Amino acid sequence: MKQWSVVVLLLLGAGPVFSQNKKINWMTLEEAFAKTQAEPRKILIDVYTDWCGWCKVMDQKTFTNEKVVDYVNRNYYAVKFNAESRKDVKLGDKVYRFDAANRAHGAAIALLEGKMSYPSIVYLDEKFNMIQPVPGYMEARPFHQVITFIGGNHYKNEPFEAFKTGTYAKTYK
Repeated sequence: MKQWSVVVLLLLGAGPVFSQNKKINWMTLEEAFAKTQAEPRKILIDVYTDWCGWCKVMDQKTFTNEKVVDYVNRNYYAVKFNAESRKDVKLGDKVYRFDAANRAHGAAIALLEGKMSYPSIVYLDEKFNMIQPVPGYMEARPFHQVITFIGGNHYKNEPFEAFKTGTYAKTYK
């Protein structure tokens, strides 16, 4: 009997571990570019560096939040892009390379509009046009507000502050 109660306790205690296995479906810039050609969807790009402490905190806390994971996977092609990558990136006819003078990849420089700050999340529309780069660490709830604001096209006709206190407050609990 004791063995069964130990097994039950272990399974009950492991429940939260099993539910946290959801992950964002990260891909490369090239993969997102190809996918959006076939099935248009907005693109969310996490521009990071290996040495960035807040990038690692965002990976551990924000990008593992269940609501964030679900929303991103349903509404975006999510890209992880190391701003110091030395690998060439080809998007259509354009090739981006590492820029030694700026110690950053040309794609990161273009995505961040030359304002190199990590972490930064860059939002592109379904045609790979810039919506907005957003620099800095964000906790899960404010990040969820931003991804739903952009993902739901609210940015086209509603100020963000109004969205947060109105639409978001009513719809996303």
